[in-house]
Amino acid sequence: MVQIQPVNVWYNGQVIEAKYLNAYVINDNLSTFAQFWWGLYAEGTSPDSPGINVASANLTIAGQDYIDWNANPDINAAAYTWIAGQLGLTII
Repeated sequence: MVQIQPVNVWYNGQVIEAKYLNAYVINDNLSTFAQFWWGLYAEGTSPDSPGINVASANLTIAGQDYIDWNANPDINAAAYTWIAGQLGLTII
């Protein structure tokens, strides 16, 4: 989980500020693509204990993006960077 520049998200009839991005791989064919689940969370007590999940979905990385991500020595950081870029988020 990483901290992001706060973004407003419409959730259950109100605007909530999301401050954390969480993600994990849900599928990887180890060759040409991987799928990530991502979620945005409101502020909780700490990054290890975020608040409520206010948005989530899946993203697929493929092509040159997959090759670059897979070759990165820190694939976790690279995944968060790629996901944040796809969602227009800024990691802080």
